[in-house]
Amino acid sequence: MSPLEALIRDRIAGDGPISVAEFMELALGHPDHGYYMTGDPFGAAGDFITAPEISQVFGELIGLWAAVTWQQMGSPKNLILIECGPGRGTLMKDMLRAAKSVPDFARAIDIHLVENSPAMRRRQEETLAGHAPCWHDDIATIPAGATILVANEFLDALPIHQFVSTDTGWVERCIGIANEELAFVTGKTASACLPALPSDAPRGAIFETCPAAMDFADRLGRRLRSAPGAALVIDYGHGEPAAGDTLQAIHRHAFADPLTDPGKADLTAHVDFDAFARRLRSAGAATSDPITQSEFLGTIGIQERTQQLLKTASPEAGANLVSATSRLTDPAEMGELFKVMVATSPEMPRLAGFESWAEETC
Repeated sequence: MSPLEALIRDRIAGDGPISVAEFMELALGHPDHGYYMTGDPFGAAGDFITAPEISQVFGELIGLWAAVTWQQMGSPKNLILIECGPGRGTLMKDMLRAAKSVPDFARAIDIHLVENSPAMRRRQEETLAGHAPCWHDDIATIPAGATILVANEFLDALPIHQFVSTDTGWVERCIGIANEELAFVTGKTASACLPALPSDAPRGAIFETCPAAMDFADRLGRRLRSAPGAALVIDYGHGEPAAGDTLQAIHRHAFADPLTDPGKADLTAHVDFDAFARRLRSAGAATSDPITQSEFLGTIGIQERTQQLLKTASPEAGANLVSATSRLTDPAEMGELFKVMVATSPEMPRLAGFESWAEETC
Protein backbone atom coordinates (compact mmCIF):
# COMPACT_ATOMS: atom_id res chain seq x y z
CA MET A 1 0.00 0.00 0.00
CA SER A 2 1.36 3.41 -0.94
CA PRO A 3 1.83 6.14 1.69
CA LEU A 4 -0.92 8.22 0.06
CA GLU A 5 -3.44 5.39 0.08
CA ALA A 6 -2.64 4.78 3.74
CA LEU A 7 -3.23 8.49 4.45
CA ILE A 8 -6.57 8.39 2.60
CA ARG A 9 -7.66 5.27 4.47
CA ASP A 10 -6.76 6.89 7.80
CA ARG A 11 -8.82 9.95 6.91
CA ILE A 12 -11.82 7.82 5.96
CA ALA A 13 -11.47 5.78 9.16
CA GLY A 14 -11.43 8.94 11.25
CA ASP A 15 -13.96 11.16 9.48
CA GLY A 16 -16.01 8.88 7.26
CA PRO A 17 -16.23 8.76 3.45
CA ILE A 18 -14.59 11.64 1.55
CA SER A 19 -15.90 13.46 -1.50
CA VAL A 20 -14.56 12.74 -4.98
CA ALA A 21 -13.19 16.29 -4.94
CA GLU A 22 -11.19 15.67 -1.76
CA PHE A 23 -9.89 12.40 -3.19
CA MET A 24 -8.76 14.18 -6.39
CA GLU A 25 -7.11 16.96 -4.40
CA LEU A 26 -5.09 14.43 -2.42
CA ALA A 27 -4.27 12.16 -5.37
CA LEU A 28 -3.12 15.01 -7.60
CA GLY A 29 -1.91 17.69 -5.23
CA HIS A 30 -0.72 16.18 -1.93
CA PRO A 31 2.58 18.03 -1.28
CA ASP A 32 4.58 14.83 -0.75
CA HIS A 33 2.72 12.12 -2.66
CA GLY A 34 0.48 13.93 -5.20
CA TYR A 35 0.68 12.89 -8.82
CA TYR A 36 1.70 16.32 -10.15
CA MET A 37 3.98 17.10 -7.23
CA THR A 38 6.52 14.32 -7.59
CA GLY A 39 7.58 14.11 -11.23
CA ASP A 40 6.97 14.69 -14.93
CA PRO A 41 3.96 12.75 -16.25
CA PHE A 42 4.07 14.16 -19.79
CA GLY A 43 5.25 12.66 -23.07
CA ALA A 44 5.78 9.20 -24.50
CA ALA A 45 7.74 8.07 -21.43
CA GLY A 46 5.06 9.35 -19.05
CA ASP A 47 1.35 8.69 -18.70
CA PHE A 48 -0.17 10.96 -21.34
CA ILE A 49 0.73 13.38 -24.10
CA THR A 50 -0.85 16.80 -24.66
CA ALA A 51 -1.28 18.75 -27.89
CA PRO A 52 1.86 20.92 -27.47
CA GLU A 53 3.95 17.75 -27.09
CA ILE A 54 2.37 16.23 -30.20
CA SER A 55 3.33 19.03 -32.59
CA GLN A 56 5.15 22.36 -32.48
CA VAL A 57 2.52 23.67 -34.89
CA PHE A 58 -0.07 23.72 -32.11
CA GLY A 59 1.88 26.20 -29.96
CA GLU A 60 3.04 28.25 -32.94
CA LEU A 61 -0.53 28.79 -34.13
CA ILE A 62 -1.70 29.80 -30.67
CA GLY A 63 1.24 32.19 -30.42
CA LEU A 64 0.22 33.83 -33.69
CA TRP A 65 -3.42 33.84 -32.54
CA ALA A 66 -2.29 35.70 -29.40
CA ALA A 67 -0.37 38.22 -31.51
CA VAL A 68 -3.43 38.95 -33.65
CA THR A 69 -5.59 39.19 -30.53
CA TRP A 70 -3.10 41.68 -29.03
CA GLN A 71 -3.45 43.79 -32.18
CA GLN A 72 -7.24 43.64 -31.87
CA MET A 73 -6.83 44.90 -28.29
CA GLY A 74 -5.13 48.01 -29.66
CA SER A 75 -1.55 46.70 -29.29
CA PRO A 76 -1.04 47.73 -25.65
CA LYS A 77 2.58 48.47 -24.79
CA ASN A 78 2.47 46.04 -21.87
CA LEU A 79 0.68 42.69 -22.03
CA ILE A 80 0.35 40.07 -19.31
CA LEU A 81 0.53 36.67 -21.03
CA ILE A 82 -0.77 33.95 -18.70
CA GLU A 83 -0.69 30.20 -19.12
CA CYS A 84 -2.60 28.03 -16.66
CA GLY A 85 -1.26 24.51 -16.22
CA PRO A 86 1.86 24.98 -18.39
CA GLY A 87 3.07 21.37 -18.25
CA ARG A 88 6.70 21.24 -19.34
CA GLY A 89 6.53 24.78 -20.73
CA THR A 90 6.41 23.49 -24.30
CA LEU A 91 3.31 25.42 -25.33
CA MET A 92 4.68 28.71 -24.00
CA LYS A 93 8.06 28.10 -25.64
CA ASP A 94 6.42 27.50 -29.02
CA MET A 95 4.15 30.53 -28.57
CA LEU A 96 7.13 32.77 -27.80
CA ARG A 97 9.04 31.48 -30.82
CA ALA A 98 6.11 32.38 -33.06
CA ALA A 99 5.77 35.75 -31.30
CA LYS A 100 9.16 36.79 -32.66
CA SER A 101 7.53 37.30 -36.06
CA VAL A 102 5.62 40.23 -34.50
CA PRO A 103 8.46 42.07 -32.70
CA ASP A 104 6.31 44.69 -30.96
CA PHE A 105 4.10 41.94 -29.56
CA ALA A 106 7.12 39.97 -28.34
CA ARG A 107 8.49 43.06 -26.58
CA ALA A 108 5.15 43.75 -24.87
CA ILE A 109 4.89 40.32 -23.22
CA ASP A 110 5.25 39.77 -19.48
CA ILE A 111 4.97 36.01 -18.80
CA HIS A 112 3.02 34.61 -15.84
CA LEU A 113 2.48 30.89 -15.22
CA VAL A 114 -0.14 29.37 -12.93
CA GLU A 115 1.48 26.22 -11.55
CA ASN A 116 1.49 24.78 -8.02
CA SER A 117 3.86 21.85 -8.56
CA PRO A 118 7.48 22.55 -7.57
CA ALA A 119 8.66 19.72 -9.84
CA MET A 120 6.87 21.15 -12.87
CA ARG A 121 8.04 24.68 -12.08
CA ARG A 122 11.61 23.45 -12.26
CA ARG A 123 10.95 21.83 -15.63
CA GLN A 124 9.26 24.98 -16.94
CA GLU A 125 12.20 27.09 -15.79
CA GLU A 126 14.53 24.88 -17.85
CA THR A 127 12.30 25.01 -20.93
CA LEU A 128 11.83 28.78 -20.74
CA ALA A 129 15.41 29.68 -19.84
CA GLY A 130 16.05 33.30 -20.81
CA HIS A 131 12.39 34.35 -20.65
CA ALA A 132 12.09 35.03 -16.88
CA PRO A 133 8.48 33.98 -16.20
CA CYS A 134 6.76 34.62 -12.88
CA TRP A 135 4.95 31.75 -11.16
CA HIS A 136 1.67 31.82 -9.25
CA ASP A 137 -0.55 29.30 -7.50
CA ASP A 138 -3.62 31.19 -8.69
CA ILE A 139 -4.49 33.97 -11.15
CA ALA A 140 -5.62 36.09 -8.18
CA THR A 141 -1.99 37.08 -7.49
CA ILE A 142 -1.17 38.13 -11.07
CA PRO A 143 -0.89 41.92 -11.52
CA ALA A 144 -3.77 43.75 -13.19
CA GLY A 145 -3.51 44.88 -16.79
CA ALA A 146 -4.20 43.96 -20.40
CA THR A 147 -4.23 40.16 -20.53
CA ILE A 148 -4.17 37.18 -22.82
CA LEU A 149 -4.66 33.87 -20.99
CA VAL A 150 -4.28 30.38 -22.40
CA ALA A 151 -5.51 27.28 -20.55
CA ASN A 152 -4.86 24.02 -22.40
CA GLU A 153 -6.00 20.93 -20.49
CA PHE A 154 -6.18 22.86 -17.25
CA LEU A 155 -9.82 22.70 -16.22
CA ASP A 156 -10.11 18.92 -16.64
CA ALA A 157 -7.74 18.33 -13.70
CA LEU A 158 -9.69 20.50 -11.26
CA PRO A 159 -11.47 18.46 -8.56
CA ILE A 160 -15.12 17.59 -9.13
CA HIS A 161 -18.00 16.61 -6.89
CA GLN A 162 -20.28 13.80 -8.04
CA PHE A 163 -23.93 13.29 -7.13
CA VAL A 164 -25.98 10.16 -7.73
CA SER A 165 -29.75 9.86 -8.12
CA THR A 166 -31.41 7.55 -5.60
CA ASP A 167 -34.97 6.64 -4.60
CA THR A 168 -34.84 9.40 -1.99
CA GLY A 169 -33.25 12.08 -4.20
CA TRP A 170 -29.76 13.18 -5.09
CA VAL A 171 -26.93 12.29 -2.71
CA GLU A 172 -23.22 12.93 -2.94
CA ARG A 173 -21.10 10.13 -4.33
CA CYS A 174 -18.14 9.61 -2.03
CA ILE A 175 -15.19 7.32 -1.51
CA GLY A 176 -15.10 4.96 1.46
CA ILE A 177 -13.98 1.45 2.31
CA ALA A 178 -15.86 -1.65 1.16
CA ASN A 179 -14.52 -5.20 1.36
CA GLU A 180 -11.27 -3.69 2.61
CA GLU A 181 -10.81 -1.73 -0.64
CA LEU A 182 -11.34 1.91 -1.60
CA ALA A 183 -14.79 2.06 -3.18
CA PHE A 184 -17.50 4.47 -4.25
CA VAL A 185 -20.25 4.87 -1.64
CA THR A 186 -23.17 7.21 -1.12
CA GLY A 187 -22.82 10.14 1.23
CA LYS A 188 -24.95 13.01 2.43
CA THR A 189 -28.00 14.43 0.69
CA ALA A 190 -27.04 16.95 -1.99
CA SER A 191 -26.78 20.48 -0.62
CA ALA A 192 -29.56 22.93 -1.38
CA CYS A 193 -26.97 25.41 -2.63
CA LEU A 194 -26.12 23.21 -5.61
CA PRO A 195 -27.41 23.96 -9.11
CA ALA A 196 -30.80 22.40 -9.74
CA LEU A 197 -30.29 18.72 -10.45
CA PRO A 198 -32.71 17.04 -12.90
CA SER A 199 -35.68 15.57 -11.06
CA ASP A 200 -36.47 13.06 -13.83
CA ALA A 201 -33.01 11.46 -13.93
CA PRO A 202 -33.04 7.64 -13.79
CA ARG A 203 -31.90 6.04 -10.55
CA GLY A 204 -28.15 5.66 -10.54
CA ALA A 205 -27.54 8.64 -12.84
CA ILE A 206 -24.48 10.69 -11.92
CA PHE A 207 -24.17 14.47 -12.16
CA GLU A 208 -20.89 16.33 -11.73
CA THR A 209 -20.05 19.84 -10.55
CA CYS A 210 -16.68 21.58 -10.36
CA PRO A 211 -16.64 24.40 -7.78
CA ALA A 212 -12.93 25.00 -8.47
CA ALA A 213 -13.71 25.75 -12.13
CA MET A 214 -16.49 28.11 -11.06
CA ASP A 215 -14.13 29.97 -8.70
CA PHE A 216 -11.60 30.25 -11.54
CA ALA A 217 -14.33 31.59 -13.83
CA ASP A 218 -15.28 34.22 -11.25
CA ARG A 219 -11.71 35.51 -10.99
CA LEU A 220 -11.12 35.37 -14.73
CA GLY A 221 -14.41 37.08 -15.53
CA ARG A 222 -13.68 39.93 -13.13
CA ARG A 223 -10.22 40.32 -14.65
CA LEU A 224 -11.62 40.54 -18.18
CA ARG A 225 -14.27 43.00 -17.05
CA SER A 226 -11.71 45.34 -15.47
CA ALA A 227 -9.12 45.49 -18.27
CA PRO A 228 -8.87 44.55 -21.96
CA GLY A 229 -8.24 40.88 -22.42
CA ALA A 230 -9.05 37.48 -23.85
CA ALA A 231 -8.83 33.91 -22.56
CA LEU A 232 -8.49 30.86 -24.78
CA VAL A 233 -9.66 27.63 -23.13
CA ILE A 234 -8.93 24.26 -24.75
CA ASP A 235 -10.05 21.03 -23.11
CA TYR A 236 -12.16 17.95 -23.53
CA GLY A 237 -15.74 18.13 -22.39
CA HIS A 238 -19.33 18.84 -23.37
CA GLY A 239 -21.07 22.00 -24.52
CA GLU A 240 -24.43 21.25 -22.91
CA PRO A 241 -25.23 20.13 -19.34
CA ALA A 242 -25.34 16.36 -19.18
CA ALA A 243 -25.46 13.58 -16.61
CA GLY A 244 -22.71 10.99 -16.66
CA ASP A 245 -19.66 9.70 -14.84
CA THR A 246 -16.62 11.23 -16.58
CA LEU A 247 -14.01 10.70 -13.86
CA GLN A 248 -11.11 8.81 -15.39
CA ALA A 249 -7.56 7.78 -14.58
CA ILE A 250 -4.72 7.51 -17.09
CA HIS A 251 -1.54 5.54 -16.45
CA ARG A 252 1.05 4.66 -19.11
CA HIS A 253 -1.24 5.99 -21.85
CA ALA A 254 -4.09 3.65 -20.88
CA PHE A 255 -7.21 3.94 -18.75
CA ALA A 256 -6.87 2.75 -15.16
CA ASP A 257 -9.07 2.33 -12.09
CA PRO A 258 -9.33 5.82 -10.49
CA LEU A 259 -9.30 4.33 -6.97
CA THR A 260 -6.31 2.02 -7.43
CA ASP A 261 -2.94 3.28 -6.17
CA PRO A 262 -3.89 6.97 -5.77
CA GLY A 263 -1.12 9.38 -6.67
CA LYS A 264 0.28 7.12 -9.40
CA ALA A 265 -2.18 7.99 -12.18
CA ASP A 266 -3.62 11.18 -13.64
CA LEU A 267 -7.23 11.93 -12.68
CA THR A 268 -9.43 14.09 -14.89
CA ALA A 269 -13.08 14.77 -15.69
CA HIS A 270 -14.85 16.29 -18.66
CA VAL A 271 -15.32 20.05 -18.60
CA ASP A 272 -18.86 21.43 -18.48
CA PHE A 273 -18.31 24.31 -20.90
CA ASP A 274 -21.89 25.55 -20.53
CA ALA A 275 -21.60 25.98 -16.75
CA PHE A 276 -18.13 27.52 -17.10
CA ALA A 277 -19.31 30.03 -19.70
CA ARG A 278 -22.39 31.01 -17.71
CA ARG A 279 -20.23 31.71 -14.67
CA LEU A 280 -17.83 33.83 -16.77
CA ARG A 281 -20.71 35.89 -18.10
CA SER A 282 -22.13 36.40 -14.61
CA ALA A 283 -18.73 37.89 -13.66
CA GLY A 284 -18.83 40.34 -16.57
CA ALA A 285 -17.04 38.64 -19.48
CA ALA A 286 -18.35 37.85 -22.94
CA THR A 287 -18.02 34.25 -24.13
CA SER A 288 -18.23 32.24 -27.31
CA ASP A 289 -19.93 28.92 -27.77
CA PRO A 290 -17.33 26.13 -27.72
CA ILE A 291 -16.17 24.90 -31.12
CA THR A 292 -14.22 21.74 -31.88
CA GLN A 293 -10.45 21.76 -31.78
CA SER A 294 -10.52 20.61 -35.40
CA GLU A 295 -12.57 23.64 -36.44
CA PHE A 296 -10.45 26.09 -34.46
CA LEU A 297 -7.09 24.81 -35.67
CA GLY A 298 -8.38 24.54 -39.22
CA THR A 299 -9.61 28.13 -39.18
CA ILE A 300 -6.33 29.55 -37.87
CA GLY A 301 -4.22 27.68 -40.41
CA ILE A 302 -2.97 24.29 -39.23
CA GLN A 303 -3.11 22.72 -42.68
CA GLU A 304 -1.35 25.67 -44.29
CA ARG A 305 1.40 25.68 -41.65
CA THR A 306 1.82 21.92 -41.99
CA GLN A 307 2.24 22.20 -45.77
CA GLN A 308 4.76 25.00 -45.30
CA LEU A 309 6.89 22.88 -42.96
CA LEU A 310 6.67 19.86 -45.24
CA LYS A 311 8.57 21.73 -47.97
CA THR A 312 11.81 21.49 -46.00
CA ALA A 313 11.17 18.40 -43.86
CA SER A 314 12.91 15.07 -44.32
CA PRO A 315 10.68 12.14 -45.30
CA GLU A 316 10.66 10.86 -41.72
CA ALA A 317 10.02 14.28 -40.20
CA GLY A 318 7.34 14.94 -42.80
CA ALA A 319 5.52 11.71 -41.98
CA ASN A 320 5.62 12.58 -38.27
CA LEU A 321 4.32 16.07 -38.99
CA VAL A 322 1.39 14.80 -41.05
CA SER A 323 0.59 12.21 -38.38
CA ALA A 324 0.66 14.86 -35.64
CA THR A 325 -1.63 17.22 -37.53
CA SER A 326 -4.04 14.37 -38.13
CA ARG A 327 -4.02 13.44 -34.45
CA LEU A 328 -4.86 17.02 -33.43
CA THR A 329 -7.68 17.44 -35.96
CA ASP A 330 -9.12 14.01 -36.81
CA PRO A 331 -12.63 13.65 -35.34
CA ALA A 332 -11.74 10.09 -34.31
CA GLU A 333 -8.80 11.33 -32.23
CA MET A 334 -8.59 14.81 -30.61
CA GLY A 335 -10.46 16.84 -33.21
CA GLU A 336 -14.01 16.45 -31.90
CA LEU A 337 -13.64 15.53 -28.22
CA PHE A 338 -11.52 18.60 -27.51
CA LYS A 339 -13.39 21.89 -27.50
CA VAL A 340 -12.15 25.47 -27.73
CA MET A 341 -13.89 28.54 -26.33
CA VAL A 342 -12.90 32.14 -25.85
CA ALA A 343 -13.85 34.63 -23.16
CA THR A 344 -13.18 38.32 -23.65
CA SER A 345 -13.67 41.75 -22.22
CA PRO A 346 -17.14 42.97 -23.25
CA GLU A 347 -15.75 45.58 -25.69
CA MET A 348 -13.51 43.17 -27.63
CA PRO A 349 -14.30 42.45 -31.32
CA ARG A 350 -14.67 38.95 -32.78
CA LEU A 351 -11.38 37.11 -32.48
CA ALA A 352 -9.56 34.95 -35.02
CA GLY A 353 -11.13 31.50 -35.22
CA PHE A 354 -14.38 32.74 -33.67
CA GLU A 355 -15.61 35.19 -36.31
CA SER A 356 -19.03 33.52 -36.41
CA TRP A 357 -19.53 32.96 -32.70
CA ALA A 358 -22.73 34.08 -31.07
CA GLU A 359 -21.70 36.46 -28.31
CA GLU A 360 -23.42 36.09 -24.96
CA THR A 361 -22.96 38.56 -22.14
CA CYS A 362 -25.63 37.74 -19.59
